[in-house]
Amino acid sequence: MGTASQQTRARALQWARQTIDRLDARLLLEFASECTSNALITDPDVMLEDAQWTNFQSLVHRRESGEPLAYLVGQAGFYGDLLTVTADVLVPRPETEDLVDWALEVLRACDAPAIADLGTGSGAIALALAGAKPDGRVLAVDVSAAALLVAANNRQQLERSNVEFICASWYEGWQVAGLLDLIISNPPYIPVSDPHLAGDGVRFEPRLALTDEADGLEAYRAIAAGAMARLKPGGWLLVEHGHDQAEAVAELWVRAGLVNVTSRADLSGNPRMTGGQKPAGGAL
Repeated sequence: MGTASQQTRARALQWARQTIDRLDARLLLEFASECTSNALITDPDVMLEDAQWTNFQSLVHRRESGEPLAYLVGQAGFYGDLLTVTADVLVPRPETEDLVDWALEVLRACDAPAIADLGTGSGAIALALAGAKPDGRVLAVDVSAAALLVAANNRQQLERSNVEFICASWYEGWQVAGLLDLIISNPPYIPVSDPHLAGDGVRFEPRLALTDEADGLEAYRAIAAGAMARLKPGGWLLVEHGHDQAEAVAELWVRAGLVNVTSRADLSGNPRMTGGQKPAGGAL
């Protein structure tokens, strides 16, 4: 490709597209050269500075090795929000937006809802719900202090002051004044034997947020065990899970005493979410 001073935006993109996705190449070049998408189109012959070319090469090689694009540029979109992400948190997935949609359905008639997001990570779910329900109070819980620093930064950027962070494992060590209208979670659900843990992208993400180092159901057992005591009568427990875990999670919900237990599919048709409701009569 010649020396750095000979690299135009167009030639840099052509080089990168030999090894990585076209869109990824464009987004990385925008990031490395601090230019807009429109500028790449209208001014393709602008020369890159030496530092920009060096940085772009490094980013392309890292992307080629499987590192998620979101970690390279430091941000990811979720439910209309632009979130800061680091290697301390999972990259928010588009399918998790379906879980937020379901949550807003069950909260539609609920004024000033009390919500707990267990295993909040970047704060994606908690902040989306806080934005959609500005009169609500959202408790965002995570065992990782590093993840909560990322989430707190996102709260500040989005100005969602109705989110409170708690460093804890599931329900341990905290209690709310009153009961919750909703408990929601996208917990670690990949079984330790699953080869996907070593796959591209996933192997760069925090293992604590991916697997329970067991059968992938430990988090659901813990969440189900404490839900009834913390939900209001009629309150909901909604979770995301693996494509083959719906039946097992639903059984845990029923055993815990939840009713109206049902699973929903993602856009690919795979059952990826399960929900249940505390009986309106309030029985524990």
